Order: sequence, then C-alpha cells, then structure tokens
Amino acid sequence: MQSDETGLRVGKRNWWLWVFHHEDSAVFKVEPSRGKCVVSTFLGEFRPDFWVSDRYGAQMGWAAKENQVCLAHLIRDVQYAIDAGDAVLAPDIRHLLGRACRIGRRRDRLADATLKTYAARLEARLDDIMRHTPTHAAGVKLQRVIKKIRRHLFVFVTNRAIPPTNNGSERALRPCVTFRKITNGFRAEWGARLYADIRSVIETARRREIGDLEAIRLTIAGTPLPAPASQGVSNYHRQAAIGRGVGKMLVRRANSSNFSVKRQGTWGMSDYSFPIVFRLLCGSSLQ
Repeated sequence: MQSDETGLRVGKRNWWLWVFHHEDSAVFKVEPSRGKCVVSTFLGEFRPDFWVSDRYGAQMGWAAKENQVCLAHLIRDVQYAIDAGDAVLAPDIRHLLGRACRIGRRRDRLADATLKTYAARLEARLDDIMRHTPTHAAGVKLQRVIKKIRRHLFVFVTNRAIPPTNNGSERALRPCVTFRKITNGFRAEWGARLYADIRSVIETARRREIGDLEAIRLTIAGTPLPAPASQGVSNYHRQAAIGRGVGKMLVRRANSSNFSVKRQGTWGMSDYSFPIVFRLLCGSSLQ
C-alpha cells in the first residue's frame, strides 16, 4: 500500500485530497483533515503488511510489518543540509541513499542472499556514518531525523515488491494537481467528493488496462472493474477500488433525477450527459 496527500481548496476552506493505492487499484478521498483519522476511517480494521509513504506522521505506523519511507524526499532534505553547509554527515548520507536506490533498480537481477548481504552492508555503513558528530545545525537536525526513521530506510532492499520511493503516489496525484491549478479548486463539497470518486475509477481502470468509458459504464452499472488477466486481485483491493462508496455514490448520482450540474449551480452544463461530465472532471478528452 502507498499513500500521499495534497492540498485542495473547497469553498473557502483548505481541504486535502488523499490517494491510497496498490499495483492495480487506487482510491482518492477528499477530506477536511490531514490527520490520522482519514487513514483510520479508510482502512477500518485492515492493516497492509507494508506501507510506503513520506515521513508525515499521519501516514506512518499503519503497516502490519514494516513502513518504507520515501528516499526521494529524504535525498532532497539531505541535499538541503549539504547546501546549508553541513560537510560532516550529509554528504555521506547522500552517497549511501544513492547507493541504496541503485541497488533497488537491480533487485530483479540479484539473488535473495545477495540482497541480504547488500542490506547488511548498508546498515553497517549507516552505523559508521551516524557515529560522526555534525557541528552545523542542518547536520544536527538531519542526524535526529535519521535516528528516528533509520529502521524504515532499507526495507525495500530485500523485498522486491516495495519501491524505494513514493513516486507512484506523486504520479497518481499529478493530474489532480494540474486540475487544481486550472480550476482553483471547488465551490462545493459535493463536487470535490465526486471528483475523488471519478479519479478512483479512472486511475484504477488505467492500471487494469480498461478504457475510461468502459470503466464508467461498468461503475454506473454497479459492476466491479475486472482484474488484469495476468494476475488476480484480493477481496480487499476490489473493495478498496470499488466498494468503498465509489460505485454506490456514482450510481446514486447518475440515477437521481436531481443530478443535473446546472441545478447544482456549480458548472452550468446541463446539456452534457453523465459520462461526458465524468471525463470533463477528470481532465481527459473523449475518444
């Protein structure tokens, strides 16, 4: 499981657009909170074995086994410490993290025993680096950060299914960020939540190699999106992609006689059919 969030303007308030995703499923949630309550409500009693995120506290601590922090974010912070003037700790940390990422790109060609050896060497080298005593304030702060998260740094090395960065979440949110820049957000809560539902359907369909319009038709009909032919999908992921309010909400809105964008007073496009509104809100062009 991977997650991330970005800001979103709803009415005159700051809300947050969350994404929770796996290899073939993605769910977007719009909430007024950035706290742990959002993740708790989404997961319920379920806990994934592994969780990939940045170091934000609300996204940490949800994995049944291990969390993997995003090394791309950490490398950026290490580079900031270097630019600020730390020459004791940050350069060695930067080199070590780069080495770990290079190993990550080669995991499919390396044996399990080799990966365990690499992981042990990375940990040993990190021990050596952390014995240094930085004098610059940026280096001292970086050392505190590394001590706090060091057990979450190299989880990916011996687990090929875990990425070293949270770039997958960044890519999932990129169309939403573009949409936000163009529209400046939403005037009403219902529009923001509808947009999150639509992005869940479209992004899940893309990962399962299903056409956008076909995914819309299936969702309106209340039919789960089929899993890719090459692999199955767990009941949890099917529930996350379809069952957590996505299909039911869209079916209810599509069938409701009150569902007219003109009546809602936000878009004023009552001549458009529901599937076209789907695509307009998603920022995609009809084929």
